[in-house]
Amino acid sequence: MIGLGIDAVSVSRFRDALERTPTLRTRVFTQQELDSVADRQDSAPNLAARFAVREATMKALGVGLGAFDLQDVSIRSHASGAPELIVTGRAAELAREQGVTAWHVSLSHTHDTAVAIVASH
Repeated sequence: MIGLGIDAVSVSRFRDALERTPTLRTRVFTQQELDSVADRQDSAPNLAARFAVREATMKALGVGLGAFDLQDVSIRSHASGAPELIVTGRAAELAREQGVTAWHVSLSHTHDTAVAIVASH
């Protein structure tokens, strides 16, 4: 393993941020991610988990906010529901520099908290 990152996000605080700043959705999430939660009555828990993935990926790479664009990291769900981490742009460059060849990701959320764990190897 090269790196490991974990992040937790308060769903209610994230929901408030989405309501206060409508452009947050398009600044942070890819269109594919937004489309994947469009049919949900409350997308905040799912989006909070996807936001946590970005932070956990930064931690797995050993970098902080601003090291890459937030849309450089996203989640694609397989038909089975299993999440796949997609890393592009500057985040992919950082990963290549560190020798990362594969990723593992796990997401979970309750009504109150969303968490993500990212491992690189």
